[in-house]
Amino acid sequence: MQPKPVLLAFDTSAAHCAAALLFGDRVVTRVDPMAKGQAEHLMPMLEDVLSAQGLGWRDLDGIGVGVGPGNFTGIRIALSAARGLALGLGKPAIGVNGFDARAFGEALPYTATIPAPRDQSYVQHFTTEGPDSPLQIAEPALPQKPADALIGAVARIAASRLHNEIQRPTPLYMRSADAAPPRDPAPLLLP
Repeated sequence: MQPKPVLLAFDTSAAHCAAALLFGDRVVTRVDPMAKGQAEHLMPMLEDVLSAQGLGWRDLDGIGVGVGPGNFTGIRIALSAARGLALGLGKPAIGVNGFDARAFGEALPYTATIPAPRDQSYVQHFTTEGPDSPLQIAEPALPQKPADALIGAVARIAASRLHNEIQRPTPLYMRSADAAPPRDPAPLLLP
């Protein structure tokens, strides 16, 4: 029997920085609500979560990261941090989408909903045969599980995938970014 992994998971796809540390049978979570500033806040927060339990970066067996859907910039912040940590520590990074986190531990059939802009939602239906393709619908999302429960689910799902073949985490975008490319041509770069 393999020892239980020590895994740090985090998510910045919504208006928060959320982290979960899974070690032994315990999951310690921290959710800091914030509309912006996640890029500057994330790494010191993760350091605090580890040090509060007497652990350091080298104690980790893997990294779990929320890959969306959600805020475009927030998803990129978390994925960049996870890939950087995985590379620097030589540990795997495992992406977990928000639908799987919401469906974790739920009886099937289950419909996971995630708030989307403009009073819409992203939905994915889970059955015993597997999940349907996710959709964006013009209805508000159903009531949500608390963020600490969701980030705890990300940690547990990532830990369950730790010894499987792991692919680099990739973002789950359900729509295009709100930012548009510039209309002016790019400046000429001199050699």
